[in-house]
Order: sequence, then structure tokens, then C-alpha cells
Amino acid sequence: QVPVAKRLCFSRKLHEALDQLANSGAVFHSHGLWLMPNVYPGWSAARYGRPLIVSPRGMLGEVALQFSFYKKRAFWAMAQKRALHSTACFHATSLQECLELRAFGLTAPVAIIPNGIDLPLLAERPKEDERMRTVLCLSRIHPKKGIDRLVEAWARIEVAYGNWRLRIVGPSEKGTREALERRCKALGLARVVFEDAVFGEAKQEAYQDADLFVLPTLNENFGMVVAEALANATPVICTVGAPWKGLAEHRCGWWIDHGIEPLSAALKTAMAMPRTSLDAMGSRGRE
Repeated sequence: QVPVAKRLCFSRKLHEALDQLANSGAVFHSHGLWLMPNVYPGWSAARYGRPLIVSPRGMLGEVALQFSFYKKRAFWAMAQKRALHSTACFHATSLQECLELRAFGLTAPVAIIPNGIDLPLLAERPKEDERMRTVLCLSRIHPKKGIDRLVEAWARIEVAYGNWRLRIVGPSEKGTREALERRCKALGLARVVFEDAVFGEAKQEAYQDADLFVLPTLNENFGMVVAEALANATPVICTVGAPWKGLAEHRCGWWIDHGIEPLSAALKTAMAMPRTSLDAMGSRGRE
């Protein structure tokens, strides 16, 4: 059992250091919520009358708030409320996140600024028709990400698409990967691969090796992995839980309803397309 102080990342030294910065005239920009390092900047800014900018990073979304609901409710009363109400400006990465802030009752000004991304160099993809094709899901393996629905959707189509595999990459939380692996075994799925998180060049290679990227998320403030996939010229299937309506508008992917049926239908449509058509969609996404 991890002590509460350690789980919440209490740090007297950090708090004192932020007080010193505030006293010297610093402007604070805090990212995220629900841990003490997200609270200390608000306390220091309020104490010394300094401006505070907060980027919630999707942590006030309706779905996100349901996880550890009672713990968050207690932490809100204990610390987070005071810190947030000293905020001079919120940074939202989408209109959806701005609306979540207002729904939560926060009235400070909001700047809507999407996350930026650098365009990577593209490696030459192998052109052999015989190679195994890949659907990639790169994400935290967490209940919020809807990967359980992806597994169920894949079970409906795996047999019909024998030259495709599903690659699920990312760190597991709350025992989610283990539960999904058991479900894949029970369903008799032969071409679902789970891998640990990758970074740097290995991450770029994962995107570029994929023919299709899927994020079946329940809720995202932005969905950085969608931007990363598009930057790597990989077309995307994403649920309406993330603010990526432009996937359909710019013909670089599919923006679909939640559920196993819409997901399996989108997968079948994409996986039946010629390689050249998917490549063209990926190129439009990179643009």
C-alpha cells in the first residue's frame, strides 16, 4: 500500500521553491490536476499575487472525472478548488475542453490553443503487397481509452482480413492490459499484439510502419496521438470522444460514434481499401 503523501506527490521543497519564484515575480503555468505539484503553483500565486495559467489537460472532462470520483471530490475540497480559483487564465486545447471548464463552473478567461507538433521526416515504406499490414493503437492502456471496444470490434473482422494485425502499444494502468490479454485469449484472437510504451525514434517507426491508426477513446481534451499519427502520414479512425471532426472533413480518416458496431464498420471500410488509397489519406492528414 503506497502512503497517501507519496501517491499525491507531496513535496515541501517544491512548495518552498515555488514560493521563492513567486516572490521574485514569476508567472506560473501549471499542467494537469489532482496532485500536489498541480496545487502548489496556485497557492504560491495567490499568496504573492502572481498570475497563474492552468492547462487542465483533459482532467475536467466528464469521463475523466468518473475515475477515482470520490478521491477527486475529497481532493477538490482539500486543495484543488483553492488552487484553481486563483487562476488568471485557463489554456484549453479545443473548444470541447473550454466547454468542460465552463460546465465545471470555472469562469476565468480561456485561451483555446491547440497543441503544436513538429513534422518528422518520413521513411520509405515497403511496397510489397505480401507484408503483414498493421492497425496501430498507441495510447495509455486505460479503461478511458476504449481499447476493450477495439478488441471486441477486431474479433468480428479478424478472420476476414488475414493479412492484417492489431498492434496495441503503451503503458498499462489499473491492470487493463492483463484484462485485455485474457479477453483476446478467450476470443481466440491470433493477430493482436500488446507491447510496452515506445519513445523517440521507436515511436516514430511505430506510426510510420502502421497502415492505419485507431483511437477508440471515451473522452480526450485533444488527443495528441491523433496529431502524431497524422504528422507521420498515417490515416486515423477516432471516436467523437476526441475533438477531431476534421478527420472526415479533410478526408484523412474517420470520426465515428462510440460503440463496437461503428468501430468494426470503420475498420472494415478502411482495411478493404487499396494501400494507395490509405496512403493518399495519410498524405492529406500530414498536410
